[in-house]
Amino acid sequence: MSRRRTPLRVRTALLVTAVLVPGSVLTGAPPAAATRGHAPKAPTALTVNDRVRPLNIEGTPQFGWLPRDSDPGEVQSAYRLTVSAADGDVVWDSGKVSSRQQSYVPYAGPALLPGAAYRWAVRTWDRTGRISPAGTGGFETGISDTQWEGANWIRRVTGDADDYTLARKEVRIGRSRVVRARAYTAADHTYELYLNGRRADRGTSFGYPGEDYYQAADVTDLVSAGKPLALGVRYHWYGSGQGRPAGTPGLLMKLVVEHADGSREVFVTDGSWQVTRDGFFPSGSARRNGEGDRIERQDARAEMVGWTSPGYDATTAGWTPATVVGAHPAPAYPHLIGQETRLTERTVKPVALTTAADGTVVADFGVVIPARPAVRFDAGVAGRSVPIRAGYNLNPTTGRVETSTLLSQGTDMSFPYVQKDGRQEFRAFTHLGFRYLEIPDAQEKISRDDVSAVVVHTDVPTGREGTFRSSDRTLDAVWEMLKRSAIYSVQEAFVDTPTREKGQFLGDAADISYATMGAFGERDATQQAIREFLYSAKRFWNTGNDLGRYNAVYPNGDGKRDIPDYSLMFVDWVWRYYFETGDRALLAEAYPSIRDTADYVLRHIPADGPTAGLVTRLSGGSGAYQYGIVDWPEPGRFGYDMTAAARTTINAQGVDVLRTTAQMAEALDRPDTEVASYSGRAGALVDTMNAKLRRADGVYVDGLAATGEQSTHAGQHSTSYAIAHGVAPAADRPALAGYLASLGMKQGPMTAHWLLQALGDAGRPDAVLDLLTNPDDLGWANILGQGGTFTWEAWTLDPGSNFSQSHGWGAQAAVDVQETLLGIRTASPGAAEVDIVPPATGLAHAAGTVHTQSGPVTLDWRRSGAGMRVELDVPVNVTARVALPVAAGTSYRASGPSRAKFVGVEDGRAIFEVGSGRSSFQPVGRTH
Repeated sequence: MSRRRTPLRVRTALLVTAVLVPGSVLTGAPPAAATRGHAPKAPTALTVNDRVRPLNIEGTPQFGWLPRDSDPGEVQSAYRLTVSAADGDVVWDSGKVSSRQQSYVPYAGPALLPGAAYRWAVRTWDRTGRISPAGTGGFETGISDTQWEGANWIRRVTGDADDYTLARKEVRIGRSRVVRARAYTAADHTYELYLNGRRADRGTSFGYPGEDYYQAADVTDLVSAGKPLALGVRYHWYGSGQGRPAGTPGLLMKLVVEHADGSREVFVTDGSWQVTRDGFFPSGSARRNGEGDRIERQDARAEMVGWTSPGYDATTAGWTPATVVGAHPAPAYPHLIGQETRLTERTVKPVALTTAADGTVVADFGVVIPARPAVRFDAGVAGRSVPIRAGYNLNPTTGRVETSTLLSQGTDMSFPYVQKDGRQEFRAFTHLGFRYLEIPDAQEKISRDDVSAVVVHTDVPTGREGTFRSSDRTLDAVWEMLKRSAIYSVQEAFVDTPTREKGQFLGDAADISYATMGAFGERDATQQAIREFLYSAKRFWNTGNDLGRYNAVYPNGDGKRDIPDYSLMFVDWVWRYYFETGDRALLAEAYPSIRDTADYVLRHIPADGPTAGLVTRLSGGSGAYQYGIVDWPEPGRFGYDMTAAARTTINAQGVDVLRTTAQMAEALDRPDTEVASYSGRAGALVDTMNAKLRRADGVYVDGLAATGEQSTHAGQHSTSYAIAHGVAPAADRPALAGYLASLGMKQGPMTAHWLLQALGDAGRPDAVLDLLTNPDDLGWANILGQGGTFTWEAWTLDPGSNFSQSHGWGAQAAVDVQETLLGIRTASPGAAEVDIVPPATGLAHAAGTVHTQSGPVTLDWRRSGAGMRVELDVPVNVTARVALPVAAGTSYRASGPSRAKFVGVEDGRAIFEVGSGRSSFQPVGRTH
C-alpha cells in the first residue's frame, strides 16, 4: 500500500484487481442501484482561486465548490457556471457541462474589467439527472501594472537601514452615497493603512523588484459621503537580510470610491502627500541577531497623535512633501502581483501571570506563539524605560526569561519601551516567536488583563481544520503540537522559525507545506511559495549547469545560493501539491523548471568510471552544504558518510525526480516518448542503486567513494530514503523496516518524515507509532517531555548546533499521522478517489477528519479481537477504496446508507469500494 509513488495508470488498475487469499470468506453488499432519490442541495464552500470572495483575482479565475446530496453514493454528473457583473448582467454562462470536475474550473468568458466586482453561481446535476439550487459567491478582479491611474511611488528620502515612515493626505469625499470603496496598496516591506484613524489594512511584500505584491482591501465602511477623509500609511523598511532582499523602500496606493449616482473618485499617492520619520521608533537599533530583524525600540514620548485623523496639521513636526519616484510601473518597481495570501490576527491573553524573585511580572502564554506582544500601563511616567523582553524559557532560580544564546535562539528578544505620562499601551509592530513575556521595572501593578499578544499566521479556509484523536494520549498531544507548529510557521511566507530566521528556506517550506495542506486545507501559501521558488530559478539559475536548481532561501538578501537536495525536494513538493489539489494549471506552470531539474540530475550521472550510473557529486551548495545537506543540524546526520561521491540519499531523490517528472508529463499529456524517457532513466537508476549501494543483507550504505568502494556506514537515512522513494524491492521491505525500527530515531526532524513514510509503506505502523510517542528516545514525545510546545530544529538543544525551539520542519509528521495512523490517503489528483487504510498493528482506536480538495473524509475505527469496526463518511463525488486487515477465517460485512462493493483481497486486506455518504464495516465469522 505504497503512497503517491505509483504511476496513475497503474494505480487505477489496482482499484479493480485483487487476489483472493485462501481460507478467507468475505461478504459485502452490492452497490445500490441508481434511484431517483432526492435532488442535490446547493453547492457549498464556493471559492475562486481557493479563496472565498477574493478582492484581486489576476489572470483566469479558477472556480471551486463542494457538491452536496443527501442520497448515498452520489456523484456530480454535470455543472453549470454563470458569472454576472455588479448590475446583474450575465457575462459568461458555461452552459451544462458534463463533468465531475469541482475544483480549478477555469473561467472561459470574455475579458473581465479590472478592479471590478462580479457575482457567480454554480448548479450541479446528480447521477440521475436532477439539478441543484444555485450556490452563489463573489469575487473581484485585480489591477494590472497599467491600471494604477496615475498613482506614483513615493518615499521619504533617508539613509536609515531600519526605516519607519509616516505618510498622509487628506481628501474630501463626494456627496453621493458610497456604495463601494477599495484600497490598493503596496509598500516595501510592511505597511499599515489608516482611514480617519482606523486601521483599514495591513500588508507585506518582501519580494525582489518585479516580484513585489500589492493588496486589495474593502474599505467601504470607512468612507463617508460628503466627509473629509484622512489617508495615513505607516510603512516599515527592514533593509536587506534573511527573507528580505535588497531593494528600494517606497509606497504606492490607489483608493477607488464608487457612488450611488454612478460617479467614481480615485485618490492616489503623489507629490501632494506629506511624509515624516516615525520618531515613535528611534533610529539606530541593532540587529536582533545576524539574520535580519532589528530590535524594536519604542519611545511613546515621540508618538505623533492624530496624524491619521482629519484636520491634523502636517505643516509642523518635520512633515515634508513626499519624494516622487515615478508613476507605476517605475524602473525600481517594474511589476506588482495581487497578493492572495492574508495574515490572520488573533488576540490572546496569557494563561498565567507570575512574579519573579526581583518583582518582575512574567506572563506565560502557555505555548510558543508567533505574536506581537502588547502591555497596557495605567500610570506611565515620561522617560521611564521598561525593558520588555520575550523568551522561550524561564530561569528556574530567578523566575525571569532566559537570555542565554542557547535558550534564546541567539536572538535579542527585547522590546525596549520608553513611556510617556499617563495611560498608554505598548504594542509591538513586528512579531517574534515566544512563550513568556516579562515586564521589568513597570513600577505599577500589572494584571493579566493588561497583557496580551496578537498571534499572526497565514489564514486558512474556515471549517477545514483536520481532527484526530486516538487511544494513545501521547500521540494526541504530539498531533496537536504538529498542527500548531505547522500553522505557526507561516506568516508572510513559510519560515524556518518566526524568531531567529524569518527566511523562506526551500526545504523548510516544503516540509511545513505538507502539514498545512493536510491539517488545515491550506492552499494559497503553498501556491505562493512554489511560484516564488520558480521565480528564483528564472532569476538566478537560468543557464548552463545552473538550470534545474533553485535558491535555498527565497526571497533573500544574499542573492544566489542553493542546497542541492533542496532543489530535488522541490519536485516532490510540486507533485504533492498537484496530487492533493488537482491544480493542473500550476503543474503546467512549474513543469518546464521541473524538466530542468530532471536534466540537472541526469547531467550528474556518469556513463563510465567507478560511480557509473549513479548521481555523483551533484553540484551546488558550499561548505557543510556542498553536494547536499542530507540533514541538519550536523548532529542530525548521525554519522552519515559525507565523503561519499555518490550519496544514497541524493540518488534516491534523483529516482524520485525522474519518476515524478514522468508522472507530471503523463498528467499534462506530454508525448509518450517524453514520459518513457524519464521513466526509463528512473528505472535504470533504481537498478544501479540496487546493484551498487546495498550490502549483502539488503541494507543500503551511505554511498560510493569516488574510487567506487562502498561506504562502511549504513545510516538510517540511506535505507529510509530507498524505501520511501520506491527504490528498495518490495520483497526486501519487511526486513529493511525491521532494521530501521531497531535503530530508534537516527534522523533529524528535517528528514524524519521519510523515515515515518518508509516504515508506513513497509507495513510497520506500530514502528511509526513508537517513533512518534516514545518519550525515552529522540523525537516528538521527548520534546513534549522536556516542556516543548513547538517542534524544534533538532531533537536536542545543544550549544553551537541548535538554538531553535520553534522550527516548523518537524511538523510534516502530521501527514504520517493522517495517512498511516488514521488511514486516510489521497489516491488521485484532487481526491476524487481516496484510500482508507487503517493500520493493521499498533493503535487500538483512532478517529478523525481530513479535509481533502473534494470535501471532508471522516473515519472512525476501533480494533477488536475479530478485526476492525469502521465508520466512514465520504463526500459527494468521491469514491473510497477501503482496505481492511483480515486474518484467516474472518470476513467483513458492510452496511449503512452508502453500500459498499466487495472487490477482493489484496496484500492481506479486504478491499471494498464505496461512494459518498456513511458506511460501516463489521468483522464477522471467525472460524476455529
